[in-house]
Amino acid sequence: MVTNKRLIFGVLAKAASVRVDPLADFAYGAQIQVNSTDSMVSVQPLIGEEVAQRAEKLIGSFSYSLLWHNCEHYVMYCRYGVAFSFQTFQFCKTVRTILFSRKMIFLSAIIGVFIILYLGAMTPLITLPIVIIPFTIWMAS
Repeated sequence: MVTNKRLIFGVLAKAASVRVDPLADFAYGAQIQVNSTDSMVSVQPLIGEEVAQRAEKLIGSFSYSLLWHNCEHYVMYCRYGVAFSFQTFQFCKTVRTILFSRKMIFLSAIIGVFIILYLGAMTPLITLPIVIIPFTIWMAS
């Protein structure tokens, strides 16, 4: 079972572990749902024996990253041979959409103007980032 406390410590420590637990311990009294992503993946799933072998090879501690190496990456690697996370992909896509939106360009330009007015100085150290950030977002959108 992954408790919130254990998950938070894993994220902060950038460490996790894979272990074998009985199904009843894993479920911890909750109903188990099988989430089959076979229809969403263009790669054919591996046969059960190969999935089990891959999972067994990864038992133990490993470095953990919420975005780049999480439990969904682990499961996808074992099942399909590709370490991929739909959740991470969707998150990054959403962040990119927000960052490269026209509203963000306008907002960053307004914040930049307020910073210049508040500080009252037009030094290159202040002005350059204030001009480059909105311009870069505008060019990337």
